[in-house]
Amino acid sequence: MTTPDLETMHDLAPVVNALPGEPVPYYLASGEGLRYEIGGQLWTVIARGSDTGGLFDAAFVLGPRGSEAPFHSLPAHQHSYYVFEGCVQFWLPGQSRVLVPGDSLHVPPGTPVAYRMLGHMSRLLFFSASSGALDALVGSRETVERHVYTPAEASAALLPGTRKHDLPRVDARDAGDVWDDTLPDGEEAYFLRSRTGDLRGWPDAHNAYSARGRNTGGRYFSVSTLAAPQPYIIRHFHRLHTENFLCLSGRVWLWVNGEELLLTPGDFLHAPAGTVHSFAIAAHNTQMLGLLTSDVFEPFFDATGVPTDDFVHTEGLIDPSVMMGGVQANPDLDLVVVGGPPQRVRARGL
Repeated sequence: MTTPDLETMHDLAPVVNALPGEPVPYYLASGEGLRYEIGGQLWTVIARGSDTGGLFDAAFVLGPRGSEAPFHSLPAHQHSYYVFEGCVQFWLPGQSRVLVPGDSLHVPPGTPVAYRMLGHMSRLLFFSASSGALDALVGSRETVERHVYTPAEASAALLPGTRKHDLPRVDARDAGDVWDDTLPDGEEAYFLRSRTGDLRGWPDAHNAYSARGRNTGGRYFSVSTLAAPQPYIIRHFHRLHTENFLCLSGRVWLWVNGEELLLTPGDFLHAPAGTVHSFAIAAHNTQMLGLLTSDVFEPFFDATGVPTDDFVHTEGLIDPSVMMGGVQANPDLDLVVVGGPPQRVRARGL
């Protein structure tokens, strides 16, 4: 597998609604990808090592009430689960939480985890780095054409290639409403509630780190952004890291090597190093999840934002010059500006 050089990457139009099989820009609308059914759960693979240069793989997991996975672990992979829809109970050894949309769980290599869907059409994002956690799934099963699980009795499902553990579960009634709102100091399993973590304010936007490099062994970090409508930012690319955008709610316009793409909830955009890109927010209170590999770009949000104890943005509170001042004061950030903001061309009325 050959990764295109930076200059070549600048000119590649994004692949649309297909996994490219090589590390180039691509977009998947919600529900698109390679789909597999395991024990009544539909796994939709949206990234493999062949698509990401070995950096990570990812899948959406859709299931009915009662579907579950017993205790299992991935010996060599840091991974995270983000609840997109519905309600899901997770277990770590000796503890449990009921998670709802926006909540997440972060698991180091070798740590056992289990889950159960508590609502019909519950949906998780599974993200694992480096790649390889989904290889056994992709290599052992035929894909399915449907975009929803088979309406049948829920059963236990185990991702192929994982190690099963026979551990007792904490009683479901003991999950409790524990408010997990801080990031640990190192690599350990932790739950995190929506819009908590390390918080930074931007002009008309609010960023919440849900995982830092210190939590993932430097493999990736993640940021959830809540924002008001705003135009495209400057056109830029990165030399050393890959950026991945997932729309959680609202609408996000992505300008990718000259092409405009609209992201609505569940849509995914992969922008490898060298991809010239920009984004614009097109709906009030839009929420976007950024997953960036490796963690080299993590200081950007600290340098360009303002520490805050608030959990939402205040419209008009922060001077826009704060963000650009942070960029100019930190020339060692992995950010190469190539021009001003692009102009909206498609669906300008939205």
